[in-house]
Amino acid sequence: MASPNPPADTAFTAAVSAWYLDQRRDLPWRADDATPWGVLVSEFMLQQTQVDRVLPKWHEWMRAWPTPTDLAQAGAGEAIRAWGRLGYPRRAAWLHAAAQQICAEHDGQVPNRLSDLLALKGIGDYTARAVLVFAFHQRHPVVDTNVRRVIARAIGGHAEPGSPKPAADHAQTEAILPNDPESARIASYALMELGALICTARSAKCDVCPVQHMCAWVAAGSPAHSGPKPRRQARFEGSDRQARGRIMSRLRASEQSVAQEALLQDAPDRQQAERALASLVADGLAVRTRDGEYQLP
Repeated sequence: MASPNPPADTAFTAAVSAWYLDQRRDLPWRADDATPWGVLVSEFMLQQTQVDRVLPKWHEWMRAWPTPTDLAQAGAGEAIRAWGRLGYPRRAAWLHAAAQQICAEHDGQVPNRLSDLLALKGIGDYTARAVLVFAFHQRHPVVDTNVRRVIARAIGGHAEPGSPKPAADHAQTEAILPNDPESARIASYALMELGALICTARSAKCDVCPVQHMCAWVAAGSPAHSGPKPRRQARFEGSDRQARGRIMSRLRASEQSVAQEALLQDAPDRQQAERALASLVADGLAVRTRDGEYQLP
């Protein structure tokens, strides 16, 4: 079985990177002329949302607000309306708040230091490191679900990576990155792409994997996962998320404030709908006007 801590610049990473450069998807935020702001917007949008849904919305967003200053000068409600049906609309509000911080604290330029990025609204460790690597070509481990799965299988010999352990995950990922920052950047893209397209959670395509011959999991006979089952996302149908989404759709569709009865009409569960509306107000995604109606912020 392969060592759990291989040295940097391994044949494994080189093979994955070569595959990526030949097979990579043509995504605008990966282009040579992509701006740090474009990369940051893509990272916000890609959180829990598939690439094919993000692509058209990213283009629309970048046409409307090509810089942080453009977005900061717009209202938060405009950002939330433009977010459309990408889901988790708090991301739009957070991105708008982050744009305002970038203008106020960094002269309208996306910062290139980890501490500064982490101080922005809605940015966690993964997003901050992704921006540093993909926008500023710095060398950092970028660890998402796909990267953790690839490393768990190819290097650890396990079907699933288990619960996230940030310090250990970062160390293990950094150990297989090339020392050169640009090569490490390509390797980070490659590991993510391999997990997204080939080494998937439900059906690994081992027959077309560029590192099948190096994979510890394949060498072990591709054993099934024996640990706790990964937590599944709660069902959307009938959930509070669906109730919130129904209300948000009506708010986005109106340029004027909307009466509560109009927002909650036809709700299959009135109490749930009222709870959903209250949560949207608490999250800053809806505001109550003086006359008791509701609108986007």
